[in-house]
Parts: sequence; C-alpha cells; structure tokens
Amino acid sequence: MSAETQDFTPQYTNLVKLLQSAVARHADHPLFGVRADDGWKWTSYREFGAMVDRFRGGLASLGVDRGDRVAVIANNRLEWAVAAHAVYSLGASYVPMYEAQLDKDWEYILRDSDAKVCIVATTPIEKRVKHFSWNLPALTHVVNFEGAATDPDSYAALMAYGASHPTKTVVPDDSDIACFIYTSGTTGNPKGVRLSHFNLASNVSALLTDIDFQSGDRGVSFLPWAHVYGGCVELHSMIGAGCSTAICGDPTKLPQYLPEVKPTVLCAVPRVWNRIYDGVQKQMESKPAAVQWLFKTAMEAKNKKRRNQAPTIVESVALKAAEKVIFPKIRAAFGGNLRYACSGAAALSRDVAEFIDNLGVEVYEGYGMTEGSGVTTANPRGKARLGSVGKPIPGVRIEIDKTVLGAGPDEGEIVLYGNGVMRGYHNLDEVTRQTMTDDGGLRTGDLGRLDADGYLYITGRVKELYKLENGKYVAPVPLEEKLTLSPYVLQCVVYGSDRPHNTALIIPDMPALRAWAKGEGIECDDEALLTHTKVRTLLEGEVNKYSKDFKGFERIKDFVIDTEELSLQNGLLTPTLKVRRNRVVAKYGPVFDSLYPPAPSERPEPRSSYIRELRPSPTARSV
Repeated sequence: MSAETQDFTPQYTNLVKLLQSAVARHADHPLFGVRADDGWKWTSYREFGAMVDRFRGGLASLGVDRGDRVAVIANNRLEWAVAAHAVYSLGASYVPMYEAQLDKDWEYILRDSDAKVCIVATTPIEKRVKHFSWNLPALTHVVNFEGAATDPDSYAALMAYGASHPTKTVVPDDSDIACFIYTSGTTGNPKGVRLSHFNLASNVSALLTDIDFQSGDRGVSFLPWAHVYGGCVELHSMIGAGCSTAICGDPTKLPQYLPEVKPTVLCAVPRVWNRIYDGVQKQMESKPAAVQWLFKTAMEAKNKKRRNQAPTIVESVALKAAEKVIFPKIRAAFGGNLRYACSGAAALSRDVAEFIDNLGVEVYEGYGMTEGSGVTTANPRGKARLGSVGKPIPGVRIEIDKTVLGAGPDEGEIVLYGNGVMRGYHNLDEVTRQTMTDDGGLRTGDLGRLDADGYLYITGRVKELYKLENGKYVAPVPLEEKLTLSPYVLQCVVYGSDRPHNTALIIPDMPALRAWAKGEGIECDDEALLTHTKVRTLLEGEVNKYSKDFKGFERIKDFVIDTEELSLQNGLLTPTLKVRRNRVVAKYGPVFDSLYPPAPSERPEPRSSYIRELRPSPTARSV
C-alpha cells in the first residue's frame, strides 16, 4: 500500500534564502523574544539579520569556511539561532548538541564530525570541553556565548569583530549539507544524519502549505532546537511564515511564560500534551459534582459532533454553558489565544487529541524523523483526522512494507520517499545502505498503516516488536503511551519477550499518588506507600482501565513499581526522551523474571501462603 508523491515546487530550497526572504518581508516584525527581569524583550527580523551578519564575520575570522563544521552545545537561546544562520551563510554545517548530554557524547560527536569550532552555552561547559579538546585535532576554537568581551574567542568579541569586518554571505548550493544532527539512538554511538539545505527548506515549504501559520502568530519555543522537530518543524517554519517566537530555554518555566506570551501556536511532544490532559483531569476531580458533570457532559457533546451525531438537548445546553464558563478558564492557562496545538516526535493518544480539540484548539499532529528532515506527514488544514498523523506533505511519498514479521494484516514498516530523505549517515556508509531501499526509500523502523484516504497511523516500532511465548507479537509503545494517560502513572515500560504474558515497570506520579493517599487517610513515607494494599489496588485498576481497548494477550498481567524515574542522567532515556529499552531490561531483568511462574523444576514446596520475596523497592505483586 502506498501514498503517491504530490507534484510540488518548494518556495524555499535553502535556509539562507529562507532567512533573507523573511527579513525582507517582515523586517520590523518581532522575531525572537527573550525573558528579562522587566518583561519580554523582542528582536525584530531586521535586527536578527544584522546579528547574523556580524557573527558571520566573527566566525570567518576563526577560519570557518565553506564545508567546515561548527558545533554548538546549548539550550535554546537567541545566540543559538544567530550562530546557526551565521554558519549556514558561510556555507558551513551546524552540528547541534544538548547541554544535558554526557561529556563522552560531546567528545564522540566533535571527533566524528571533525568540528573546527565548538560554541558552548556557559563557562562550566567550556571547561568540560577544553578538558578533552586536546584529543580533537580538528577543533581549533571553543567559543563561549557568555564569555567576557576581552576573550577573543567569546561570542561578544566575535560579534564586535564582525561588525567592523563584514563578510559576504555565501548562498550555498541546495545540495550542501546544512546540519549534522546526531540521533541519540537507543543503542550504540549516535549517528550523524546529514541533512542538506534542500532537505530542510523544502520540508518547511511543504509544511507551510498544510499548516495555516500567519505572520501574526506567536509561539513559545521550548522543544530543543538541537532536535529536528524543534529545529525544523518549529524554528525554521516559524521564520518562514514570519511568526514570532518567545524563547524558553528552561522547559520548567513554560507554565509561567504561556500566560505572559499568549501564544497562538504551541509545538510540543505527546508527553507535554499528556501532562496538560492529566492536569485538567485532576483539576476537574477537585471541583464540585455539578461542575464535573457539566465538563463531562460538554465533552461528550463535542465528541458526538465530531462523529456527526446529534447531542441531546441536555448535552447541548451543557456544552453552551461549558464554552462560556469552563473552557475559557482552561484556555487561559495557555494565555487565552491558542489556536493551534502541534504535536510530533511520537504518536499522540486519540483521547488527548480529542480533549484538546474539544477545548477549541485545532490539533495538528504530524510524523517525521531526523533522517526524513523532521516532517513527513501532517494533518491537512481543516481536514484533521484525529488519531492519525495526517497525510504525506507535498513532495513526500509513503509505502508500507508488509513483509515485516509480526506486523498486523494492514500494518508494515513505513518507507519514505521524497525531498526530505537524508543524504546519509556521516562516516557510516554500510549503515546508510542498510537503512535505504534500492530505489531510494528510507526505512523508518516504524510500524504503521494507511487508511483508504491516505492518512497514516503509527502502530509501533519494528525493532521493539517482540513475540510472546504463545507466538503472538506485541508492539509495547502504544500500550505504554496509553497507560501514562493515567494521572497516577508517570512512566511505563512493558516487558514480555519470549514470556507467557506481558509484565511492566511502572513509575508512579508521586505527587499525584501522595495527594490521593492523603484523601484516603493514608499517612506514611513513600516506601511504605508503595507497598500499601490500597495503592496496589489503585494501580491495578488504572492498568485495567487504560488497557481495556487492547487485545487480551497484549495486556499487562503483573507489574513492578519503582520510584526512580527513567532519565538521561541514569542512562535510561535518550536526549529526546526515548526509552533505552535494553538498558531498562538489563537493570530490572531479575525483577521482571520474578514476576513469572518458575519452571517446574524450580518451584518451591507447596505452602499455605506464598509471598514473592523481592527487594523493598521496586515492589511487585500480581495484577
């Protein structure tokens, strides 16, 4: 099954021309906002273009030339965007990294990319990089965004130099590499994905034909620009459309910034939308019964309208009241002006998508990957199909390879063709060949299906598909994502390869669990709380509730509880928050094993009351 490539001539074919066009058309319009002590300070398109010109001159003084690589280790900030476009306009390639990554990852990427310059966010990071820079022969300069102007390698000094020593803009060839984006990967070293100017700019052009961004739109950027979703789908698309972006370098400040900035567009990953959904549900649970009824009834009325069913008179009255009293208060937490909710990087639960849409915020869910330049499908303007990730954007074609072992009857591996397909992995020719088909398609590693109208649905990951002891195949991610919709489940990892049934690791949302326990009159420390029979019963009920739509063999029969969150710091998550499943299994393997009945030769003598003996935390019992 396939979706045909649409004939498409992109408006932009490289990122330098994209910025030049935006500056010319929106010169005095605000582009980037930075939070200061006395409020938001905005930089116009014209001012940003001048900053890029100055830093281009500064980088040229360090010997940066066409084809060179310039790396950056920084969270989102104005200087990050200035540096990116200065690098592009020298014909060089930008190599973004995360502040949260480990030193060994930085060192590996700097060596693999042969970066000539490394730009860093802070002095502590500068010291860490210089500690191992002696082992990087290609690296000649470390530039500090926050360095003193007296340091010739500081951002301030290079900006000053560039102001008095202008350097002509290089308009790169469309085929020139704009970025090396290193995928974090769940196993092994990161792989450097080479993305050309045409890859990125043509995808921006295609996306803007599907999503109705206007020059008056404003967003809050907290997704890392080092990731292709934040860097292409959000940053470059917002510039291409002439929008304004408030920069949120610290995602924990997002709730504070939203009412201040009043965005019309918000790009986020499902985990963020899930937390918003959970937060509203918890708020509703604390309201009087009449308010809860009004909210629930209004939501049901909206759901019926979506299914082209007529709400009852009572539901219609409830919806009208909720739209006046309840929904505006919920939208106020986003600033009150939010029109578009853009979700990507993973599949968004249909329940969550419908919830956001019911509030009067149009949901644009899309699908993409680094190797496909960040955006491949998007829900068309005015024709969104909730639960899907939309149709292929112009210039992209999708085929479903149904030869994947274990895939459902309509499923298969998603294979991409078109303008966004990468120029290959850096220094990994064999891996590139294994990833590409003979006719130029990109094997995504994702499972999916296309409906009769060409909408794509993501159903799992090929490499995470496993077989139970009974021969049935399980895709764990959809079930994990569904379970985290519970207000009491923060994270979940499903396990069951070659086992009789599925088990899971559950990381509870401890603040929510403590609040629930207080309402139940349970007063104890966290360790005792997790072993309390009422808590166990609560979590069993949540597991059953959120897995009821899955097949019987897919459901979780037993689980272990732990309070240690999966994180980048403990090595159980990638920088893009994907689970390193093999590491989770290595850490919790013995505990998972204890959840299954022992082999006949290993069974203990019968006794009247058998209780599993596990370490105090994690805790485990049968569902």
